[in-house]
Amino acid sequence: MFFATETVETVETVLKSGWFLENAWLIPLMPVIAFVLIIAYGKKMPMKGSEFGIASLLASLAISVGAAYQWIQRVDSAAPEAFIAPVIKTWTWWESAGFSFGIGQHIDGLSLTLLVVVTLISTLVEIYSVEYLRGDIRYTHFFGALTLFSAGMLNMVLAENMIQLILGWEIMGMCSFLLIGHWWEDGANSRAALKAFFTTRTGDIGLLVGTSVLFFASNAWTQKTLGISGFTIRGLSAWALSGDPGHAAITVGAVALFIACIGKSGQFPLHTWLPDAMAGPTPVSSLLHSSTMVVAGVYLVARLYPVFFTGMNILGTNLNLIVLIGGITIVIAAALAFVQADIKKVLAYSTVSQLGYMMMGLGAGAWLPAVFHIFTHAFFKACLFLCAGSVSHSASHHSFDMKKDMGGLRKFMPITFATWIISTLALCGVFPFSGFFSKDEIIDNVGHNGYTMFMVLGLTGAFLTAAYMTRATYLTFNGKPRGAAAGAHDSHDAHDTHDAHASRGPHESGLLITVPLMILAALALGAGFLNPAPLGEKWERMKHWVEPRPEVISPTGISVMASGPGEARVLTSPRAEEAEHESPCGTTTPTGGICVAPQLDHAPFKWSKALMSMLIVFLGGFLSWVLCVQLYGKKNPKLVGLTQRNKALGAGYLFLQNKYYLDALYEKVIVHGIAHPVAQAVYWFNQNIIDGVVNGFGTVVRKVSGWVYRNVDQRVVDGAVNGSAAVAQNAGSAIRPIQSGKVNQYGALLFGAAAIGALILVIINT
Repeated sequence: MFFATETVETVETVLKSGWFLENAWLIPLMPVIAFVLIIAYGKKMPMKGSEFGIASLLASLAISVGAAYQWIQRVDSAAPEAFIAPVIKTWTWWESAGFSFGIGQHIDGLSLTLLVVVTLISTLVEIYSVEYLRGDIRYTHFFGALTLFSAGMLNMVLAENMIQLILGWEIMGMCSFLLIGHWWEDGANSRAALKAFFTTRTGDIGLLVGTSVLFFASNAWTQKTLGISGFTIRGLSAWALSGDPGHAAITVGAVALFIACIGKSGQFPLHTWLPDAMAGPTPVSSLLHSSTMVVAGVYLVARLYPVFFTGMNILGTNLNLIVLIGGITIVIAAALAFVQADIKKVLAYSTVSQLGYMMMGLGAGAWLPAVFHIFTHAFFKACLFLCAGSVSHSASHHSFDMKKDMGGLRKFMPITFATWIISTLALCGVFPFSGFFSKDEIIDNVGHNGYTMFMVLGLTGAFLTAAYMTRATYLTFNGKPRGAAAGAHDSHDAHDTHDAHASRGPHESGLLITVPLMILAALALGAGFLNPAPLGEKWERMKHWVEPRPEVISPTGISVMASGPGEARVLTSPRAEEAEHESPCGTTTPTGGICVAPQLDHAPFKWSKALMSMLIVFLGGFLSWVLCVQLYGKKNPKLVGLTQRNKALGAGYLFLQNKYYLDALYEKVIVHGIAHPVAQAVYWFNQNIIDGVVNGFGTVVRKVSGWVYRNVDQRVVDGAVNGSAAVAQNAGSAIRPIQSGKVNQYGALLFGAAAIGALILVIINT
């Protein structure tokens, strides 16, 4: 049951927010309603329910864009260094044991960035899916799950508190299981869905533990200081920078939450589920890898950055768990992409590597570059996956094998090829494509903040990225057509069960596929200019609109007061008069106010560093192209079979091909070592305890029932029945002579009875 609305308010300045900011909570609600309509009425609709999903996401996109526009207006109209309070609107969701749990919206630059990205890409993916899954046996259910999947991510991004965030987090986990296993008839798809579900559930234990630890550690302070729950995003952020947290509590809470982020965002060592998730339809892969699910873990770190900033001591050391895991993930995932023949798995490992960049940036204090990389990466990675789907759909007869069924496709698919090249250049960080302005900023700021070793890892990852993407481009679009791309597609007829629109000969895909590709490619090219550091700070609009101000502010700046529905307002909070502005937030305990964002430094842009990075990228691409031409084009005998002839190279190749043997470790050692003993113990308990109790109970019941049969049923019940029958029979025999049928005899009996009655009356009355 929902109760009164609460909104943010300050004492001094109140600015009207506008309809879109006030009603941003509608953004996740509309796809939820569409999901219900798809399940209830989808099969009866002309487009089998897809129209509900597309319409709802278009509406959510419109509201997201409107809210972003109004937020930009408010930021631009405020003083340059003023803190802009988030637009917070909450309802009491439920209460238990004195605790109140809310649901609502927390709108600021970070959440709006993700809302726009998720709604835009979700809309394009659903339009693309209309053609890609035409004729699919579970077409309606696919759109239902895909729409709910987007709703889960939107709810998580919008969440005002950790309980609501967990709700969206778990909705995505459930929907990813359904979508990855969409074609569950194939055993590999079912196993991939289960692997994704159980691996992410392993990490999700950390989310529950971390949320609990942080709540009990912070609730007293947030209630006393701010009058809000320790579950709220703003309460946790202020508490983390207040000087109140004990080192153990906030460190344990931050580590536990980060374990959940490792699982969700495919970080080492829980990244193994992500490439296997390619078993799902390609639109799912695109949405999952670009703007939902795997980005959720990165978003959680960015959303609760004060907790991680303090708990991990991010700027107080040159090593912490976040930057370590991110740096390792960049390199190990990029190396695995080299030995993949499946084009989608190359892109999957690329996603893992790019998520490593985001995590490394957050772990090294490069908050804005990491968030900006979420923004830019979403466009070019979604485009790359949809390009792979276009190739599969229209050229390789549903195959994703680059070596067997692709090659020479650029002349058949000019639009797909052009959009692939644009997105690849953006991924590699080539100027002026969007990846250059985000990924290179991460690398630069990581080094600037003292994490020199991880800057080197970032540059190494850039070299590897250019190399494996060049390999994928050559195998797919260059050389001579092979296998299905050359017309030999009979071996892939099994895929026809998933898509009735099977292609016959390579050709360009239709408009429902190519139009989303062109839109995403345009964004991959131009999105970086929203924050182009090389052009100067006045051009860095994302920095101005999105990055929170590290100001000491009055507690009333984020306090909540009851008000009526529809009265939410965007507020500019005044600085506390007594605040120590010489002491930046996050380094000392603020006095006279609170902090909700840490003080971060930005590396000054230098073309010398940028040119060095681009030179590394160019070198990686050039060397890879030369090797591809010699190995795949000219079949150079010195390179063909080299891994079989050279034991060291062969061992390295086998090590990569077996994915560092992590799957073997998990499945054959950890799972086998835990699951099998548990299964054996449960079996023994079942056979000896449960079956013993059941069998013993059965024996007792059998003996008791035998005694009851012999003594109660046979002797008492049957005896009573038989005795009553005997009495009735004897009485009948005695009375039978009276029933003679003679009238004179009946008259004599009546006369005798009357005489006896008269005699009794005389005696009684005498």
